[in-house]
Formats: sequence, C-alpha cells, structure tokens
Amino acid sequence: MTLGAGRVLLLLGLLLAPPAATAGGMACDAPPELLAANAALPATARAASTGSLRILIVGSASVLGPGTSGPSAAWPVRLEALIRARAPHLKLDMVTRGARGLTTAETGAIIAAELARSPFNLVLWQAGTAEAVRGLDLDEMVEELHAGLAKVVAAGADAVLMDHQFSRFIRANANVDAYRDALRLTAAAHGVPVLRRWDLMQAWAEDDIVDVERASRQERVAATDKLNDCLAQAMQALIRDGVAEARGRPGQR
Repeated sequence: MTLGAGRVLLLLGLLLAPPAATAGGMACDAPPELLAANAALPATARAASTGSLRILIVGSASVLGPGTSGPSAAWPVRLEALIRARAPHLKLDMVTRGARGLTTAETGAIIAAELARSPFNLVLWQAGTAEAVRGLDLDEMVEELHAGLAKVVAAGADAVLMDHQFSRFIRANANVDAYRDALRLTAAAHGVPVLRRWDLMQAWAEDDIVDVERASRQERVAATDKLNDCLAQAMQALIRDGVAEARGRPGQR
C-alpha cells in the first residue's frame, strides 16, 4: 500500500527535521562539517517516502555497546530511539550484528549473508579497527571494503561507513591514519558517506564534552553512555543530510 502524498511529505519532513535541541546542542555540539554526508542516500530516501525503512548495522564489539550501562545504551539502539522519536509512523526495522575483534573481511561476510537473507535499504558498516590495532594488511582491507560496498549497491541499498574510535593509545602505537585515509578514499570511490568517528570523538574530548579514555573508573560507564548517545545523534544527522541531498537531486523527489 502506498502512502498519500500528504503523509509522505509529513513523514519525510519528520525524518529530515533536525532533532529537538538538547543541553549539549545538536549531536553534542559536533563540528557541523563532521555531520555532513557529502553524498546522497537515495535508497534510504525512497524507503522513507513509502513509510518503511530497514537498516542493517554491522561492526565489531562497539556496535553492541561494551562498557555502557546496558544494551539499551549502545549507539545503534539509541539511533533507533532517535529515529522513532522523529518519525513515529515510520515502520522501522533495525538489525545489528557484531562481535569483538571482527575484521573487515568478517564483517563484510556478515553483510553479504544478511543481504542474501532479506533486503535492507541502508547498511551502516563500522570497519577498519581490527586491521589498525593488529597491523593487518591495508590492501586486503581495501579490497574487502570495495567488495562489500559493491554488494550493498547491487542489493539496491545505501551504505554509510564508520571509521575508528579515537584513542590516544592507538594513535601512539599504530599507524591508524593510514587505515583511516584508506577507508575514506574507498568510500569516496563508491560515493558513500563516512561517519568520521575518530574526528568526532577527538573534537568531543578536546572540548571536554565526553572523553571516555580519561574518565575516572567511577565516571567511565556514564561517559561511555554519553559517547554512544552522541554517536547516535551524529549518525542520525549524517543520515538526515544524505536523505536531504538525495531529495534535492533530479529524479529523487
């Protein structure tokens, strides 16, 4: 069943509208340039216009919210809550898959299996952390990203990549910039947005908004909860920007 024109406009308006202001500002006062998609999400826009949206989230342990107060504080769960709050009439289905230490090849295999099982409109793929931390082959990571993104496109879905968590320890002990650069270049080759988690977390830490790495033991759970909420807000903003860009292009209205 298709939605009436008025309801479609209302639904898209709710999805595209900025979230209500919070004490910390939109996306925890993230620099605006870090919330820009710089690419369109046409499949997501089309799905939202019909009133039904399916999102697949795949990554390593961070998608499950380790260190938070509970599963409901993980950023994918917080993202779902934010979308439902903005578009309560949207039929939203979100599937999250992840485990500690998964490589890009392993998460890519999960994406391929899930896409073969059922269709999705949007895939959020957190990738590259295991490779950077363990010093794994950079070219192999890039090949797996290319292959995975090609499968997402072939399935008629959009993709958003998420890069590494900011960590002073990782920065001091791994060549993380090479992996981050490779991920961004691969995304650009496919016209895919990147949620620049490293840059976001670094900005929040430098502005004393949230810094899990330097939080005391007593404050760490609350800080991790806040970080996950901030990441969810940032992802919502990036998706909203990608949908807006898709609607602004000929043939996507």
